[in-house]
Amino acid sequence: MNLLSCLLPDATHVRLETWSLEPAQSVITLTLHARQRTAHCPLCGRRSKRVHSRYERTLADLPWGEYAVTVRLSIRRLFCDDARCERRIFAERLPGVAAPWARKTPRLIGRLTAVGLALGGVAGVRLGRKIGLACNRNTLLRLVRRAPLPDVVTPSVLGVDDWALRKRHTYGTVLVDLERHRPVALLPDREAPTLAAWLRGHPGVAVISRDRSGAYAKGARDGAPAAVQVADRFHLLQNLAEALEVVFTAHAKDLRAAEQGRRDTVAAENGTLPVPPSVPQANARLLAAGRRERRLAAHGQVWHLRSVGWTGETIARHLGISRASVFRHLRHRAFPERGRRADAGHSLLDPWQHVVLEHWNSGRRDGRWLFRTLQQQEYRGSYATLARYLHRLRGVQGSVRAYELPGRPPPVLAAASRRVLTPRTATWLVLRRASNRSTEDQALLADLRGQTPDLEEAVGLAEEFTALVRDHAPDRLDPWLKRAADGAVQQLRRFAKRLSADYDAVRAALTLAWSNGPVEGQINRLKTLKRQMYGRANLDLLERRFLLAA
Repeated sequence: MNLLSCLLPDATHVRLETWSLEPAQSVITLTLHARQRTAHCPLCGRRSKRVHSRYERTLADLPWGEYAVTVRLSIRRLFCDDARCERRIFAERLPGVAAPWARKTPRLIGRLTAVGLALGGVAGVRLGRKIGLACNRNTLLRLVRRAPLPDVVTPSVLGVDDWALRKRHTYGTVLVDLERHRPVALLPDREAPTLAAWLRGHPGVAVISRDRSGAYAKGARDGAPAAVQVADRFHLLQNLAEALEVVFTAHAKDLRAAEQGRRDTVAAENGTLPVPPSVPQANARLLAAGRRERRLAAHGQVWHLRSVGWTGETIARHLGISRASVFRHLRHRAFPERGRRADAGHSLLDPWQHVVLEHWNSGRRDGRWLFRTLQQQEYRGSYATLARYLHRLRGVQGSVRAYELPGRPPPVLAAASRRVLTPRTATWLVLRRASNRSTEDQALLADLRGQTPDLEEAVGLAEEFTALVRDHAPDRLDPWLKRAADGAVQQLRRFAKRLSADYDAVRAALTLAWSNGPVEGQINRLKTLKRQMYGRANLDLLERRFLLAA
């Protein structure tokens, strides 16, 4: 066997007749004939050797170095001698060389399919040009769609979670084998009947790890009633965080009081005066006050209409607001103040504030000199920004009349903490591990707990639940549920009620080691694939790229 024969698509079934090289076009043309003397009829399977005629097929094959390869394959048509067969003439089959009606060899199709699975259409075309596999994006996507899905081996431990095909509109379900860390299926929705049907078609699942979705709980009960359901621990803490954030939103004034009290305490301990944050202009304050009055009036109207029996949708139509706004008001009996932005008061001067304060406390307070000094340190803001900050510094020192007496030095100024205690930051401060809290965090949390009895109770219950989840302590679950259900914080009473409704799965989460962590990782990979295709891929294409490339 010569070298060229070793490079043929299937040297055991075809032989090389001739070959030619066209250097100008960088093309090698191979003429091949079948080695077999007889062929089987594709309908009845009878062997035949009576030749009717011949025809030639042209196929693209894998490149040889820098040269594209074209295969001219001579195919025989033969008679079928079985009188009972419906087909009188058939073409011989060479499955290792060419599939019926194909224009490419199977090995080239396999290589292009692998490129399409890894990169998709446009990116696959770009790589294909570099490695000699030229084709268009539609061809790549068509090959990916034709690729058969892998056979599903029923997992013993199944992870279930939802993912967004189109966020806030269309959702699906991803199923992951938690023992092998491999995805097994994508379902087109997140409804209970769909999950139940899949589970009935794949009996043998022993453990199902899921989020707190009621649809998944029902689907698991209907499709695999003998399976142990495990609520994901991350989702348990996430649900707690959502409830706690609602509590803190209703106590926004108390958050601000705790934050300001902590700043004053730090300033007193250090013997310094903190520089207050910038104050919005008068017209901005008036506009904000007007918006707050409108929100307050809408809040009162929503609760009044609710008290006389109106539904949320009817209230929304009557007041001309969205249903989401109505239900947001109904989550809080007391009017919830809006939290501040985490970046409120930030300016271009922030990185140089310590320089300004250092010169200011040493007596260098000339604005023009400070501006030139900052410019030498690559400050690119305006002089007006610096002047406004210096005006705030003069206002702080001027407000301390004790230091205006002759012979007394002015107070030392220090930059106030940039930390803003919003409902969300307060929530994650409570849920943070105690070992990861700084001294400042611990002091701020103590000030927060001391604001009202409700906050004291909410923070205490949240810390206890977080600890029992992280410690895998099922024996502490029942006492916690009773304390939360008997407590004064409405949101935590509701949270405890929902946990009690899903008690077996919650207790299993504290007993078993399984979680939805690997499922979340697969969802991240799925979202990456979706974004690579600019969100335009249908479910069949996304499913193949997700499952076959795993």
